[in-house]
This record gives sequence, structure tokens and C-alpha cells, in this order.
Amino acid sequence: MKTNWRLFVGLSVFYVIVAIVYWKLKGDPLGITGILLSSGLAGMVGFYIWFTQKRIGTTLPEDNTSAEIVDGAGELGFYSPHSWWPLPVALSMCVAGMGLLIGWWLTLVGVTTLIISIIGLVTEYEKPLSTTSH
Repeated sequence: MKTNWRLFVGLSVFYVIVAIVYWKLKGDPLGITGILLSSGLAGMVGFYIWFTQKRIGTTLPEDNTSAEIVDGAGELGFYSPHSWWPLPVALSMCVAGMGLLIGWWLTLVGVTTLIISIIGLVTEYEKPLSTTSH
């Protein structure tokens, strides 16, 4: 992670330098704003990775120059093998995006179905509360 945050902070500094050079060469305000926003985004990602590394507190295998591939092995996380929820999330996002072109009413329909789909995706593996009393 040390290399990652250094890369993003360096990218942020690079974008600031490019914005200054672009401004000196009579660049348009929209381009300067876009470059500075890119710098801010790279800086935020770099700060987040740095902050996460400090909270972990250990040296990760990717930061160790003598590490082997097997040192990074292990559980990567849980991935649902048969979930259908990404499909309605993607379709409702497409409807919301098309609504920006067609009309505000379609955007409202898309955002409403998007919220319902995201709730379904997030709570897919939640167990319902038991309604029986003991």
C-alpha cells in the first residue's frame, strides 16, 4: 500500500503542476478546473490508502521486496455465486440515465427502482427476524 499511496499523491502533485502550466499557457477555465478536480480526486484516493495503511499497522506482502506470491494468499472476501440483484441494479441505473435524456419522470422511476434494487442487493443474505415467541 505504500507504493499505492505514493503513486496517487505523486499523481495529484503532477496534476497541480499541469494545471499551473496550462494556466500559464492561457488555458480555458473549464480545463483548469477539470485538471484541479483530477488532482483533488487523486489526492483523496492517496490519502485514503495512506490512512488505511496506518490503521492496518503491518507491512503488507506487496510492500515487502522479499515476499513470495504465496504470502498474499488467503480469503479475498465473499462473492455471491448466484445473485440476480446486480441485473436490476444495472437496468434501473440505465433507466435513470436514459431519464436524463428523455424526461425527469423517467429519472424518478429509475432512481426509485435503483434504491429498491440496491436495498435488495445489500440485504440479500440477511436473515429475517423470528416472529415466534418463546
